Amino acid sequence: MSHTNYNPIEEVLEKIKANGGWVNAHSHLDRAYSLTAETFTLSNSYLKDKWHLVDDMKRKSTVDDIYFRMEKAITFMLEQGVQAIGSFIDCDEVIEDRSIQAAQRLKDNYGKDIQIRFANQVLKGVIDPKAREWFDLSSDFVDIIGGLPAKDYGQEEEHLDILMSTAKAKNKLVHVHVDQFNTDEEKETEQLARKTIEFGLQGKVSAVHSISVAAHPRKYRYELYDLIKEADMNVISCPTAWIDHNRTERLAPSHNSVTPVDEMVPRGINVAFGTDNINDIYKPYSDGHLLTELRVMLEACHYYDVDSLAKIATTNGLKVLGLDK
Repeated sequence: MSHTNYNPIEEVLEKIKANGGWVNAHSHLDRAYSLTAETFTLSNSYLKDKWHLVDDMKRKSTVDDIYFRMEKAITFMLEQGVQAIGSFIDCDEVIEDRSIQAAQRLKDNYGKDIQIRFANQVLKGVIDPKAREWFDLSSDFVDIIGGLPAKDYGQEEEHLDILMSTAKAKNKLVHVHVDQFNTDEEKETEQLARKTIEFGLQGKVSAVHSISVAAHPRKYRYELYDLIKEADMNVISCPTAWIDHNRTERLAPSHNSVTPVDEMVPRGINVAFGTDNINDIYKPYSDGHLLTELRVMLEACHYYDVDSLAKIATTNGLKVLGLDK
């Protein structure tokens, strides 16, 4: 009696292809491949320090430099069969509008081959007057309003109010980096869900990362999932970007530093995924392979549902990028 070997990853890949190809819902293309031998040592720095440490690279980058990095990344995405990508681009007084110019060129040259959606990365926050100036300017260009509440520490509410009111006025989606430090002190995903409801932006907002959710007790997590559902909020996981999170001595439920996809999807939450940074000081070893991201996610979360994995990698991503029409 012969038994035919079954390889579930092959079935997932077939379903991804049938759904039109991968969707990379979160990346930072303007910083891709910006790592140098000199800056490699900065890779061990704390995340909040890296928000400033990229300034030197940004300051020295011409529009051509940024474009060539983005083009290299897009070419690799196309080689993998990616149908759509969402990318944050830096927009602040350091890089000024150079990433915007490069992003426009990328859309002009590759928009027919791959659907590209840009969001503004606000590494200087949105409250400081100069930072606000660049946020407002870039909000006209981008498809998605981007946020990073932790940058305006202590003023997160105001940060979110600015994002939400801007998105409402311009009728745009919102993607916000939240809960990035893998600790039960963080409740940014909850805060974002409540703001989404407050502003009536149900279905328009995505939480990017949300890794701290897994550090909370089960009761809190499941109450939060109900709130996320009420807000009709999406969640974007970037598995390899966070699997490297440093161990601490804080006591928490046993968990991996990866978005708890295995709990969210069965609760009816729309979860997508992405690569996050590629070969820069944030993620020096990341090569932008979507299959690697999928493998890390399914193993870290012990989540083996073939159909759900294929949707996370495709149609769910189209939804968070506003491309599911």
